[in-house]
Amino acid sequence: MKFKKVLLFFYNFIMIYIPNYFVTYFPSYLFRNFYYKYIMQISIESGSSIHMGTYINRSNIKIGQNTAINRNCYLDGRGELIIGSNVSISPEVKLITADHDLQSKDFEFRKESIVIEDYVWIGTGVIILPGVKIKKGAVVAAGSVVTKDIPEYCVYGGVPAKFIKKRNKDLNYNCKWFPPFD
Repeated sequence: MKFKKVLLFFYNFIMIYIPNYFVTYFPSYLFRNFYYKYIMQISIESGSSIHMGTYINRSNIKIGQNTAINRNCYLDGRGELIIGSNVSISPEVKLITADHDLQSKDFEFRKESIVIEDYVWIGTGVIILPGVKIKKGAVVAAGSVVTKDIPEYCVYGGVPAKFIKKRNKDLNYNCKWFPPFD
């Protein structure tokens, strides 16, 4: 039992403490991506970047090509977190895949996947809760709280997020973005 606790301590040190208090503030994409891909085993495809200050909780995370995850985000990999290609995630976004059942007498822990498809744009300060799927080309307005799935090419906003309008379907951009020291 003691040996298991010691191993758990070192695992958490390498997989949570070091990446979230040292690696995330190191001003080099190459270094950060190396640590995330090869030490934490996060799937990050080419052209994608995780910017400084992003907190990563566990490594059950997949990120497609040319996706930018901006400063000070929270990526929760306790449940599965799948982020597509050409996705723009603005600063201070929180993607939360786990919570507790408020009706449970034992405060039961739950986890559900979050899926963000290609060409999605998530505005600053958005919170996305467990079990949500954001379909291709959707936009979530800054400061929104997403509790339910968002259809393709729709703009949603508010608390909780509601439909605002449709988005153009003719999208052909990438979010490959590597500014210096970010």
